[in-house]
Amino acid sequence: MSQQLPDVQADSPDVTVGLNRVGVTGVEKLVKVARPEKRPIVLMAAFDVYVDLPSWRKGADMSRNMEVVDETLEDAVSEPTYRIEDVCGDVAERLLDKHEYTTKTEVQMEAEYIVREETPATDRETQHSADVTAAATATEDGTTEKIGVTVTGMTVCPCSQGMSASRARETLDTLGVDDETVEQFLDEVPQPGHSQRGHATVTIESPGAPEVDLRELIDVARDSMSARIYNLAKRPDEDYMTFDAHSDAKFVEDCVRAMAEGVVTEFPDLPDEAVVTMKQSNDESIHQHNAHAERVAEFGQLKQELDSDE
Repeated sequence: MSQQLPDVQADSPDVTVGLNRVGVTGVEKLVKVARPEKRPIVLMAAFDVYVDLPSWRKGADMSRNMEVVDETLEDAVSEPTYRIEDVCGDVAERLLDKHEYTTKTEVQMEAEYIVREETPATDRETQHSADVTAAATATEDGTTEKIGVTVTGMTVCPCSQGMSASRARETLDTLGVDDETVEQFLDEVPQPGHSQRGHATVTIESPGAPEVDLRELIDVARDSMSARIYNLAKRPDEDYMTFDAHSDAKFVEDCVRAMAEGVVTEFPDLPDEAVVTMKQSNDESIHQHNAHAERVAEFGQLKQELDSDE
């Protein structure tokens, strides 16, 4: 007759203090992201899974957590999902059902998403990577889900560009070029400015599932900066990116505001209570420090602010 093993986790702890998060981290699983009329994209995702723990219980059921994660994610692999945040929500809700002692469960996911595209001038096939995150929190009151992306692009400093334009104006004036021609030239040929590699992050969190397409969210983040960048770049592509970036010089603050405008424009059906987080960090090229700006606001507040600008 087999001996029944003791459930030590269910014992009372020596110190009766409750814990907000107990679980497992870095669980790697393949997740398929469905695309209309195309093959699914397969992500190697890392999951963090947590439950809260009451003060009277010594430990969480780690093996039960892993069982739920495996069951749910294996279902996600066999049945492609259109929303990776729904996978997190499913796991969070199952955890809540299986752990009678917990009142809140959290699931977080990180993965690298590869976008296939063409270079802007030579139409060569290339790829762009985006870091995607998804998360869900489940309680008895319901489930909140979150989807987010971080992408890399290029920005140009308007202040630096303005100084270059002033220098060009003085030089052309010295050479005897008339004012009208000078201004026309400066309108047609953007002047140099110091550039940065920018990192744009935008996340959207709402009760239930945010009505957000992951590819569209990536586009909002990439288009918030002065120019997109491409892994493959022939000389015509380099010229295109440089001209494009200098034609739309932006401060780090401008990028965050562009993200806000992009979210409101592309996802008008989001609920007003959805929380939008937007961050921009620029790796400065002529300083040892970096520049950063961010905004966290409910969607309804962003709409109201943008409407007041019209």
